[in-house]
This record gives sequence, C-alpha cells and structure tokens, in this order.
Amino acid sequence: MQRKTGIVVALDVDDTSIAAKIAEWVDAIKVNYPLVLSKGISVIRELAACKPVIADFKIADVPHISAKIAELAFKNGAKAVITHGFTGSDSVKAVLKVASQFDGEVYVVSELSSEGGEEFMTGVSEKIVEMAKKLGCSGIIAPATRPERIKKLREIAGNMQILSPGVGAQGGKAVEAIRAGADFIIVGRSIYEGDAVKNAKALAEQLREVLK
Repeated sequence: MQRKTGIVVALDVDDTSIAAKIAEWVDAIKVNYPLVLSKGISVIRELAACKPVIADFKIADVPHISAKIAELAFKNGAKAVITHGFTGSDSVKAVLKVASQFDGEVYVVSELSSEGGEEFMTGVSEKIVEMAKKLGCSGIIAPATRPERIKKLREIAGNMQILSPGVGAQGGKAVEAIRAGADFIIVGRSIYEGDAVKNAKALAEQLREVLK
C-alpha cells in the first residue's frame, strides 16, 4: 500500500460521506462487519471510488470458506483483506491465492490491540508473523497500544508492512507506533467522533515530521 500520510481510517460508522471529506488526509479506508452488514457489501465499491479499501473481516475459518470470504471482498472492490493467522497456514494460503487473482493485498493479524489480545495471542504472535512472511503476505496487524510489541514484531517482519490499530480511543499514540516500526496507523473514533476533517488533518500534520 502506498503511504502518503500514514493514516488508515477505520470507518465504523453508517455515515460514509465522511470518507470523501477526509480523503486528502488518509491513505486508505478500513471497513468492518458493522458497516458492511448494515449497508451491504456494495459499500466497499462505493468507498473504493474515494480511497483504497481494506476489508477488515478478520477471516478465520477453514480454507475454502476463508477463500470465499476473500473472494467476495475483492470482487466488490477491496484492495486488501485482513485475515487471522491462528487458523494456520492452509487458510492463509487460500486467502493469498484468491488475492493473487485480483492483485490484492493480505494482512495478517498478529495481536489484537485490546487488553484481551494479550491473553492468548501474544504467546503465538511471533510465529504468526514468521508464517506471514514466509508465505509472502503484504503485511501484518500489530497493536499501537503496545509499541514494544510493534518493535519486536518488526524485527521478524522485515520489509512487510505493519498496520497498527488502537490509536486514540484505545490509548495508542500515533507517533510512538510509527517510531516503533509501524508503516500505518489505524484510527477510527479519534477522527470521526467530532470534526472529522479537523481531526484527520491534525493527525496527518502530527505524523508528517516522523514520516520524513
């Protein structure tokens, strides 16, 4: 994914008009199940006319179902999908195979940004990153709420891109995440709760120096 501002907006609201308003300040739009389930999967193509869309379906199923989920996302205009890695390499390979047919990208979750993400995932996240790198995934998802983990996972990830959620409402700091090794930060509520344009612009300006 091309980086200009280093910001991926998590559009977890029904008001999709926000996307066009803040397009200048973000590199991509991340959609999750709430938006897709309420608006329909065609919302991906609608938003893709504005910015590249990452379908954050956190795919976690047997290979043929994982492949079908990925196919639906890419057929409807997604540039990338997010999949879990704990399901094993066969499921991730199935998603990658579909992505290759659409020139799409695949990002693998290493650890969730919530507190619960440490309960089970931290113990296996490094192996998940190793697998993602070996299989040729585009990148990983690592928590901005734990920059020390970003730093450690960056050592394993090499040149893979790192997208870091948890900035803002969850307590993660944008600059800290980038300095720890993230390529992009994922931000939702800190942008769309309030003046979205003002918030997105301020965040982009905050990151400008550290991204040089």
